[in-house]
Amino acid sequence: MDHLEFVRVRELEIAIRVWHPQAPHTLVAWHGLARHGGDFAALARELGPEWRVLAPDTPGRGLSSWSLFPAHDYLYSHYMTIAVALLDHFELERVAWLGTSMGGLLGMLLAAHEEHHARIERLVLNDVGPELEQEGLVDLGRYFTLPHRFSSFRDLSRELRKHYASFGIDDEAAWRELALNSARRLPDGGWTFHFDPRITEQFVHDTPRDTWADWRAIQCPLMVIRGADSPLLSAEVVERMREAQPGLVSLEVPGCGHAPMLDRASQVAPIRTFLTRPRLAFKLARKVDHLPFWQRGWSWLRRLLSSP
Repeated sequence: MDHLEFVRVRELEIAIRVWHPQAPHTLVAWHGLARHGGDFAALARELGPEWRVLAPDTPGRGLSSWSLFPAHDYLYSHYMTIAVALLDHFELERVAWLGTSMGGLLGMLLAAHEEHHARIERLVLNDVGPELEQEGLVDLGRYFTLPHRFSSFRDLSRELRKHYASFGIDDEAAWRELALNSARRLPDGGWTFHFDPRITEQFVHDTPRDTWADWRAIQCPLMVIRGADSPLLSAEVVERMREAQPGLVSLEVPGCGHAPMLDRASQVAPIRTFLTRPRLAFKLARKVDHLPFWQRGWSWLRRLLSSP
């Protein structure tokens, strides 16, 4: 992290981790349910100095405030208010958005929103979509709803390795960094995870919605990344996402479940390609994918040759 900025949204202070603050291009990277913006350090390094990466800590996580009113503040509707406030703070009229799990759903809601959709220039979803496997959701909710207390930092580290094995981390330094950034000391000397245990109240208080309708409403270029062993996002759902959004770019990451860490060149290079691809190419792909398969090749070539 090259810079740390704090933005106040009503009674909550939101921490934003910044890499390459003077870069000409900007990517907002939003983490998953029980993580924080520090997870995107390797992504920022791999993406390179041309990209400023803004990675907020959602309230209740990392360095951001914990809410005194979880039933009101730990909801997607409030996260959207915070996201728009951060875009305004950094004077971002249009920006690329990458979200892991919860952060991807937040980006999807913004990109489909009647008022705010134009703020999202293109969207990358990391192991999340408009439909998730119920068994995986239940397991996720059950794990993070239960209290976690460890007598030693080593015990916490072991549990992290077990629970986040699906991240695909294969480097000892990365595991050590994950543990250091995920631990919080308790008053009695024990250890627990860094987040507010009440963040899972969103499973109780959030309002259900038709996320497939949100998905179909999105107008910006789209990319989805799926861990090949994901318990949350199935390959079948990715295909349905492509049917609803022709031109969808997809990447399946072998050896990962929920969710790929986006910490190596093989995962980040396709993201960079997506972020830098001309918008005209997405528009052409969207139109061509609606044609019968035998017309697609000729139509693509004709449009490409006639484009300025």
